Amino acid sequence: MENKYQKWIWKKQGEKCVNNLKKNGFDARFVSTSDQACLVILDRILSYKTFGFGGSDTTREIGILDALKNKGKTIYDHWPPNPDGVADLDIRLKQGRCDCFICSANAISVQGEIVNVDGVGNRTSAMCFGPKKVVIVAGMNKVRPDLESALNRVHEIAGPMRAKSLEMKTPCAETGVCSNCNSPQRICRITTILHRQPMLTDIMVVLVNQELGF
Repeated sequence: MENKYQKWIWKKQGEKCVNNLKKNGFDARFVSTSDQACLVILDRILSYKTFGFGGSDTTREIGILDALKNKGKTIYDHWPPNPDGVADLDIRLKQGRCDCFICSANAISVQGEIVNVDGVGNRTSAMCFGPKKVVIVAGMNKVRPDLESALNRVHEIAGPMRAKSLEMKTPCAETGVCSNCNSPQRICRITTILHRQPMLTDIMVVLVNQELGF
């Protein structure tokens, strides 16, 4: 059963977050559903030819990946097995030089700051510099009041859940609690905070009034 009061409070927080993201230089939008997010994003990116996708459940949930494939766009996605034998590293490198890079965020503060933590760094690199256009889409479950709570969300929720989903052999994948480990498979190795839109990168942020991703 849909919680209309959760939707209401998310809408209030989302509108404030979008206003602050705009103040910080981002092209920010707030939409009600994942279908709307897909349409809004497609409207802004169909002129591009090559697209990179960071490891993201959110982008797949809203249908943008399949929509671009159906339009014959070139996709650089390192998640599925590659039938052409293209190395995983080559795909990740191409993500950083594609026309448009699409990803999610681990957390976004209502103050308009975007937090991401990576293990390899292809996502955090591509969203900062390289592609002509970057699209960040996130459900309102990832929005937190301030930067400190956004960073906490990564360690308390996003990190353990992602490690579990990838079947990593890390303490958090067993206990659900971050222990700041030194595991060889630790996925929390690089932290980026976009306080403002980078000088040479055009970034669109779409907040969706739904729970999406980790």
